[in-house]
Amino acid sequence: MKIKLLVIDDSAFMRTAVRLMLKDDPDIEIVGEARDGLTAINMVESLNPHVITMDVEMPGMDGLNATRIIMERFPRPIIMLSSMTEKGTDTTLKALEAGAVDFISKKSSFVQLDIVQIGTELHKKIRFWGEHHLLATVRAASRASWPLKGLRPWSSGFHPELVVIGVSTGGPAIIPHLLHTMGRLTCPVVIAQHMPLLFTEGFARHLKMFTGLNVLQASDGMLLTPGMVVVCPGGTDTILREPLPGRLLSCLKADAATPIHPSVDRLFESAARLNRRVVAVVMTGMGSDGTVGAQALAARGCPVLAQEPGECTVDGMPKSAIESGVVNEVLKVEKIGRRLKKWAGATG
Repeated sequence: MKIKLLVIDDSAFMRTAVRLMLKDDPDIEIVGEARDGLTAINMVESLNPHVITMDVEMPGMDGLNATRIIMERFPRPIIMLSSMTEKGTDTTLKALEAGAVDFISKKSSFVQLDIVQIGTELHKKIRFWGEHHLLATVRAASRASWPLKGLRPWSSGFHPELVVIGVSTGGPAIIPHLLHTMGRLTCPVVIAQHMPLLFTEGFARHLKMFTGLNVLQASDGMLLTPGMVVVCPGGTDTILREPLPGRLLSCLKADAATPIHPSVDRLFESAARLNRRVVAVVMTGMGSDGTVGAQALAARGCPVLAQEPGECTVDGMPKSAIESGVVNEVLKVEKIGRRLKKWAGATG
């Protein structure tokens, strides 16, 4: 089955450029084009595309508002195409908070536009998100319900020494509320949020401003201390090591075998090798990243929490973990925050 693509951009030049980039790909079909957000919403309902490329600045309804409405009514992968500006980081965060799965920067003229680089990136991302959307659709159609296997609430007396969180699509909108609810913990918190390279530092700053917590982007060899919240940098993977007792370090090491970075599975698997009490949280996101790592942690006797699928922007990641039978509890974001605060909340 072909991946159906809807192209939304107020620039006729960019719509033509996208067509040229994709014209030789037999597996991608452009089913429609629109130049404003309102038209885009109507076309999503009538054409049911698998993937959408969305401009940010458009007349009438802009791409950010259109993305929010589409993800509320007809959730599917949206890749933002936006001009690079001084506000590029903020624009990206707003798009990801609105539910976009990814982001590609574009230039404004033929002289500047790197067709080869952007075209290669566009092909790769449309194929990846399109295939995941098709697989999720087939799974949803094949069953009316899914079982909650092995749910077993954890002891209220549990005191974790590390919290690892895996999240993707929809994460930028809910992670701030999770951290705000849980407050400062007596252990480090490490977040693997699927996010484009160069934007995770801005995400960390955003979380710090919103929550008042000590939020930083991870760096190679960074010492992780109690109360610290660390955001894994985009474009690479973060693994945790404990070279000496009580000395927890983050190390950056990309794995070509993992298509999305930072990899939740790699983070979780590295946490499972530590001599620490760990709790894992699997939250909103497309695909199954985090399930294999959650299995490794569960095998060590560590609790695994999953976000309530009905609350997720895209429920693939938590559903996959739940169906694997390793999740102890399925909770809404606010209750996850309260649970972490109960287990490891700082009193001072």
